Amino acid sequence: MGKIIVDTNVLVDVLQKDPVWFDWSLEQMALRSTTDELCINPIVYAELAQRYNSREQLDRVVATLQLGWLELDRDTLYLASQAFGIYRKRAGSKTNVLADFLIGAQALHHGFRLLTRDVSSYQTYFPGVVLISPAVN
Repeated sequence: MGKIIVDTNVLVDVLQKDPVWFDWSLEQMALRSTTDELCINPIVYAELAQRYNSREQLDRVVATLQLGWLELDRDTLYLASQAFGIYRKRAGSKTNVLADFLIGAQALHHGFRLLTRDVSSYQTYFPGVVLISPAVN
């Protein structure tokens, strides 16, 4: 059983029943969970947190969705920083390490697949990551 990082946008599609993406996101999560462990990391958790009134409420949602937990290690953080440096050299306008860089670095470093609808930065800065996305699949 492999691990798949579920990007925040897919989770929000499901949790908010997005009129455009709900069906695709829910179907992918259901399908992929039969063969792999669906996981989040602290970045995805933090992005979801703003939608809930308490940590306990968010933790119940994470448990209900049966999402595993992935910590960020120093190798991942270093790789994210290096990719972000390339982004900045290419005249990227953001000045802090973006969430996508941390998520992409973790997927690349550990060989995890990534379930997302946002492919551009992952394809550009982490081309070795296997993406599960409507734009790719």
